[in-house]
Amino acid sequence: QVQLVESGGGLVQAGGSLRLSCAASGRTFRRYAMGWFRQAPGKEREFLATISASGDTTYYADSVKGRFTISRDNAKNTVYLQMNSLKPEDTAVYYCAADPLLIVSATYDYWGQGTQVTVSS
Repeated sequence: QVQLVESGGGLVQAGGSLRLSCAASGRTFRRYAMGWFRQAPGKEREFLATISASGDTTYYADSVKGRFTISRDNAKNTVYLQMNSLKPEDTAVYYCAADPLLIVSATYDYWGQGTQVTVSS
């Protein structure tokens, strides 16, 4: 069992930056790949980025490639999403997720409760 808690969301102007954090419980964090997703009102949950358990492999959605960076600190049981050059269309609830496999679909085993990111124009 893995419990995930996101933080770092908020209101930011277009062009600004935010760093989201996701703290995981348990001593098995280093065994899981971690992913970030988002969901805007009326839209499906969208894959953003994923990182392998060791941290040496990452994948990004085209919509955020070059603007967002996923990273993890296994000593702190935490995964991060650095978001730069934010746009109003990035407004959504952002979720972190954990799975034994490195996947890009929204079928992860464990999910956080989400954190709201709002980008004003």
